[in-house]
Amino acid sequence: MTTRRFTGTDGYAQEAAAAFDRYDALPFEHVHRAALHLFPERPSRVLDIGAGTGRDAGWWVARGARVVAAEPTDELREPARLRHPSPAITWLGDGLAELSAVHALQLTFELVMCTGVWMHLDQAERRRAMRATAPLLGPAGQLSISLRHGPVPEGRRMFEVTGAETRALAAEHGLNCRLEVDQESIQPSNRNAGVTWTYLLFERSCQRASQPPSTGTTAPCM
Repeated sequence: MTTRRFTGTDGYAQEAAAAFDRYDALPFEHVHRAALHLFPERPSRVLDIGAGTGRDAGWWVARGARVVAAEPTDELREPARLRHPSPAITWLGDGLAELSAVHALQLTFELVMCTGVWMHLDQAERRRAMRATAPLLGPAGQLSISLRHGPVPEGRRMFEVTGAETRALAAEHGLNCRLEVDQESIQPSNRNAGVTWTYLLFERSCQRASQPPSTGTTAPCM
């Protein structure tokens, strides 16, 4: 069980039981529809930061990937491990900003997913988090980040983070922005409250430079 307290996990332990119904009711293809067409079709290794209920990890494993699922909240990780018992998923009680247990594996990844996590970090923590995350990408690796905007749920720790700041921070670590898309929340209650999301996809290299930028891209690979 995790003994270390990780940044930004406030409120998740108390709501863990409800989270399984709420998050697992949202299909992977719907949540990630903005960037889905740019994800590697069959990556061999995926890192899911803030893996939560294991929904995304399970989706990738079903497509042949091996997944490292880093989830710092025991109340989410342990039930998720039981729900997704595949030996292709390595569950770690780890999280941002340092990802020390992930780094101890000495692996790189074709895709790193950071879904609904980044805005839980303050500015100094975001700088440390990018410094920890970028080296985990392989030669043509991708980093997917989603940012929540709008009212902060009671008991949660969140900051307003812009796509522009995130692009600039990623660029400092050699990552090119392939996609930036703003969308309404797909959860009706959040949408009614004015919650929106920004989806960003970064790449280690410019191997897609010959292709036209995707809709919503603000910083195409040059």
